Amino acid sequence: MHLNTLKAFRHAVYGTLERAKDALFNLLDALVTEDRAHSLPELSLSPHFERGWGSVYEALEDGRINEKHLREVLVNFRPASCSPLRLAVDATGIARLKAVTSADRSAQMVHNLPEGETARTYGWQFSTVVALPEQPSSWTYVLSVQRIETAITAQQMAWTQLRELAPQLPTDTIILMDRGYDSAWLWCQLSTLPVQGTLIRLKKNRCFYRPAPAPTGKRGAPRKRGEKLQPCDVTTHSDPDGTWSGSDTVGRPVQLRWWHKLTLKEAGWLKLCVIRVERPQAKRTKCDPRVSWFVWIGQASADLPAATLSYVHRFSQEHGYRFDKQSLLWDKPKLRTPEQFERWSHLVAIAHNVLVLSRYLVTPQLRPWENRHRELSPQQVRRAMSKLLPQLGTPARSPRPRGKSPGRPKGATIRKAERFHIIHQKPKVPPLVPK
Repeated sequence: MHLNTLKAFRHAVYGTLERAKDALFNLLDALVTEDRAHSLPELSLSPHFERGWGSVYEALEDGRINEKHLREVLVNFRPASCSPLRLAVDATGIARLKAVTSADRSAQMVHNLPEGETARTYGWQFSTVVALPEQPSSWTYVLSVQRIETAITAQQMAWTQLRELAPQLPTDTIILMDRGYDSAWLWCQLSTLPVQGTLIRLKKNRCFYRPAPAPTGKRGAPRKRGEKLQPCDVTTHSDPDGTWSGSDTVGRPVQLRWWHKLTLKEAGWLKLCVIRVERPQAKRTKCDPRVSWFVWIGQASADLPAATLSYVHRFSQEHGYRFDKQSLLWDKPKLRTPEQFERWSHLVAIAHNVLVLSRYLVTPQLRPWENRHRELSPQQVRRAMSKLLPQLGTPARSPRPRGKSPGRPKGATIRKAERFHIIHQKPKVPPLVPK
């Protein structure tokens, strides 16, 4: 990455800001450099934020971002990565438990709790598409981030994002998804993307069908489907179309079996490849299962073992979420409207990408207790950004005094903010359209 490339990226991002662009760009620079800030007002103390602290909220309230143009900029400046390009899609929640004046909140499950405990929170959901690094880490690069409205599902939003990104991506791209995207409707849509393929983790209660046998000539209609294949039924796992034995990236043994040309009851025209992965040295826990199942939607000639073993890279997105929420304050601001939080989410994504592009351009500032021989973290790069930004300059204009505000008109009535109910009804997935 060259310094001029990073400068061009910053100017291109500035061109996507349509309203309150200078305040938004100052807020972006403050977010990139202030590694000790814990709230939005603390970001205004940064020397790169040339305005008063009230302008932080005004920028998010009055600002406008051209999301289509921003998506094109993020794709065009993505760092060169290994071939094939690996993308990950996932959804995460932003808790707004007591924000009764915030619209379009939904009930969401809280994950990663101790066994036997369940919890539910209320807030917004966001779907993100990221380019994964060569080695599992938090160095993901955000390509798209969108709020999932309560009227649609996470699967529908993922399809919308991938459909918009696919024409700008190389044809050897591999998309990785977890079992939350186990949806026949989504699989039918993904089969039309101009990419190498999509690897999705399966739920064990999914049922597939082998090709129908040839007509016997006997009385009665011929069979429409062949024998079943169910991950949860060991008796249906016979006669695989291919096997492979080897080791993963850390040298542990892995055994693969796969079946081609499987179909679904809901979409008999869709040809799928189901893959069974067995790791004998796994711990048999929920986080480290010994047997996992995947479905491959894409080119039949693809290198299935290589594509399947690359699924471990998908967990980098979880590390990226942790960095965005803990360090870049993604879920900290208490903004009222979902539109304001969408603008803040775009700024967090841009700041994340600025750190990725600056990874090899800064001299990291390490704490005395930090290991100097380990790979740098985004937070370590963030500490050194205050020395790099003066070399890059800023396209934002200096603030112009506008005098004192006239205040509210005499006799103005201040009404109570509107209250909104939490939406519990789940949206429905569109019906499958026969091909």
